[in-house]
Amino acid sequence: MPISVHVTQGLLTAQGEREVLPLLADALLRAHGLSDNRFMVPNVIGHVIVSPESRSYVGGKSQSLAVIEVKVPAATFPNDEVKQAFVTAATNIIDELSADTHSRERTFVNVTYAVDGTWGIGGKAYSNVELGEAIQRNAA
Repeated sequence: MPISVHVTQGLLTAQGEREVLPLLADALLRAHGLSDNRFMVPNVIGHVIVSPESRSYVGGKSQSLAVIEVKVPAATFPNDEVKQAFVTAATNIIDELSADTHSRERTFVNVTYAVDGTWGIGGKAYSNVELGEAIQRNAA
């Protein structure tokens, strides 16, 4: 499940830029109780994009910004508790790795759901049912 992290240059420490994605991947897996799942762990992927502050806007003003975007199958984030757990964890991770006084109110987390049957891994298009079966088969 791809995670995209978009941050303003200097928002995270250099070490934070290296650690943010593994920590977010772990938070996503933990929120779903899948930290040891042999199917899911290698399929939580992503990248970090760092932009100059002059190209990051909040309220029409150039300032520090963190956006975490997660693309997942529709069966993911099945209830409000899981959603809140991930949003809180993701925001806390940005706070912990922040290099300066980035305001928590400028950290945004959003989720996009893939259309059933269009989740492709290794050339195979998985349906939600097939993903669920693969996850169950590979439980630790």
